[in-house]
This record gives sequence, structure tokens and C-alpha cells, in this order.
Amino acid sequence: MPPPMMQHPLQVGVAAIVRMSTTRTNYWLEFGVDFAVGLALGIAGWRHVGSVPAALAAILLGLFVFSFIEYVFHRWMFHTRIPLFAHGHRMHHEQPLGYESLPFFLPAAIVLGLTGLCLLAMPDGFALLLMAGITFGYILYGLSHFLIHHVRFRHPLLMRWARAHHIHHHHPGSNFGVTTPLWDMLLGTRYVRRGGKS
Repeated sequence: MPPPMMQHPLQVGVAAIVRMSTTRTNYWLEFGVDFAVGLALGIAGWRHVGSVPAALAAILLGLFVFSFIEYVFHRWMFHTRIPLFAHGHRMHHEQPLGYESLPFFLPAAIVLGLTGLCLLAMPDGFALLLMAGITFGYILYGLSHFLIHHVRFRHPLLMRWARAHHIHHHHPGSNFGVTTPLWDMLLGTRYVRRGGKS
């Protein structure tokens, strides 16, 4: 009988990260790490910005930019064949109440890398607050997604908001926005039933 094939250390590491990414600990640790990064960016940015309106504008722009990032990733990264993104998202579609997510350190690492690029291209305070807004947009997205799957809303507006994402689970080619339907409406992926109602 031939000896079992040895796995390459990189394969072993990737497999361990994929397993870790399905745990409740990883899920909530990611929120903690992201919140700490967003808070640090916000505090650092606040020290460099000259006015409250400029600071608020940068944060609001970051939240708006994230809403588009959310749509792009959900539509073209999570619903694709890229293993890092597609595997966990496919598991989420199969088990919506599970804890599949990205490795807890990955979003923070991406945010810090993008922050470095923004610091090269724009004033320090604006760049830091913009990235704080993007980070908090990501946190809001994650919390919204958790609530949609774990809470039964009673308020009609919240029920309609949650229903849009539940529809996505039955019609995965539509309703990619979780926090807002804006980009689905603008880019033609908002689910519309026969008869014209969404």
C-alpha cells in the first residue's frame, strides 16, 4: 500500500483558515477587530481635520462608498469561483444561520492596506476618516446581515428590508445589496415579481 500523500504546508494553512472562518469565535472576533480599526482610523483622522463638516462629509462619503463596495463584492466576488470568497458564501446560502465569514484578520488587513493607498492620494485627515466610514459601513453590513437572518422583524419597513435579502437566497442573481437596495435599483438587479412588485 503506498504511503499517504503529504499535503503542502500552504494547503494545510489554507484549510485551517477555511475551517476557522466557519466558527462563531472568528465571526464575532472579526467585528471586534474591525471596530477597533475603524475607531483608531476615526480618532486619527479627527486629529487632522480642520472642521466638523469636513469630518462628517468624509465619514458619510466612506459609508456611501462602502455601499457600492458591498454590492460589487456580493455580486462579482461572492458569487464567483474564487475559493476564498465563494466557498464561505456558498456555505452561507446552504446554511443561512451559520457563522461563515472571512478570516477575522483579513478585512482589517485590507482596510489598512487601502488606508495606506488613500494616504498617498489625499489629505491625511480626509483619507483616515473616509476609511473609518468605509470600515463602519462594513461593520453595519455585517450586523445587518446577521440581524436579517436571526431576527423576525415586526415593523413593516424592517420586514420589507429583510425580505429583500431573503429573496436573494431564493433568486441569487438579484438583490445583492444588503444594507441598501440603491445599487440593485441603479444597476438593474433588483428582484421584481411578475406583476411589477419587488
